[in-house]
Amino acid sequence: MEEYLPLIIQLISGAVGGNVAGKILKNLSLGTVGNSIVGILGGGLGGTLLGMLGMSGAEAAEASTSMDLSSILGSVAGGGVGGGVLMAIIGAVKKAISK
Repeated sequence: MEEYLPLIIQLISGAVGGNVAGKILKNLSLGTVGNSIVGILGGGLGGTLLGMLGMSGAEAAEASTSMDLSSILGSVAGGGVGGGVLMAIIGAVKKAISK
């Protein structure tokens, strides 16, 4: 179960990041459910990309078999940013298509 903890944190952070971005960028918002779904996807992708680039603490957590504060914060940051960015991109594409 502990090996899935970084992913779970990234997905939850992504949902939060998507909804925060939706509140800030009201004209790109997809609604609470849409922001959450896209944020979850973006959180998973953002966390994975940061992990691939070596910028998240997920590898350290896997190596030491216990999560420390830096790996948790890395997962939160990767998920939150990824969720917010993907929500903004999808919102902008949706807005451009609807014109």
